[in-house]
Amino acid sequence: MTRLVPDPSQKHQRREHGLMLALVSPALLVILALIVLPVGWLAWQSIYHDGFTLENYRRVFTEDIYWRSFALTFEISLGVTVIALLLGYPVAYLANSVPKGWSILILSLVVLPFWTSVLVRAYAWLALLQRTGVINQFLRYLDVISEPLAMVHNTFGTVVATVHILLPFMVLPLYATMQKIPGDLMQAGASLGASPSLTFFRVFLPLSLPGVLAGCTMVFVLCLGFYITPELLGGGRTVMVSMLVSRNVELYNQFGAASAVAVVLLVSVLAIFAVVSRFISLDRVLGQK
Repeated sequence: MTRLVPDPSQKHQRREHGLMLALVSPALLVILALIVLPVGWLAWQSIYHDGFTLENYRRVFTEDIYWRSFALTFEISLGVTVIALLLGYPVAYLANSVPKGWSILILSLVVLPFWTSVLVRAYAWLALLQRTGVINQFLRYLDVISEPLAMVHNTFGTVVATVHILLPFMVLPLYATMQKIPGDLMQAGASLGASPSLTFFRVFLPLSLPGVLAGCTMVFVLCLGFYITPELLGGGRTVMVSMLVSRNVELYNQFGAASAVAVVLLVSVLAIFAVVSRFISLDRVLGQK
């Protein structure tokens, strides 16, 4: 009778797997404690109140205030994404085209707002855009306007401040993608007789589309959950989903309704990532190589 001898390679592999599991266990526990359990508690709050109920979700999908808030949130997020793309693409293209020293300077100016709190930046825009703010006073000094323009406590002020805050999240993925495009391709297009504009639209722009999609996804998803900026610049008139969650808790003490709104928003974000992942790897969307 032949005696089976354990394979040393399998024993070593099991030991290596056990060591890897032990190394990642602290990170898994942190994820479980800080993400999985809170999200699970949130979902439970939305369906349980003195028993199982779907009343909170019924209200989300049937009452006009929720529909208007979700519609406004997606409308503002889409507008901010488009404006950030129109502003961010030229900046990223310029940073990619100039010498390295100038490129570092441009990117430093792009990420400079990260050094300041979002709350401080929102208050700064409030000071600039209000009726007695710097911009209105300057326009009146030039006799461009006779009456102050209403640029805050509305959607306009919310969009302007949000674009300023989220613009780096558009520029950086675009720049990272553009850096990977070989410069020889542009030279090859020029050597074949193509004009600079034709080479850009036929060669460079298609190759930069993964960065466009990554930047748009980041900006759109982050804008969906914005709270401080629309709260200050919207003046209570621009009610986004995050503000709806806050009001359900602070004003009405309805944790179930707030949880249902948060769960619906979370599912929407996951659905967006699922759709985007069919066209581009989520590693690139999240800024990984």
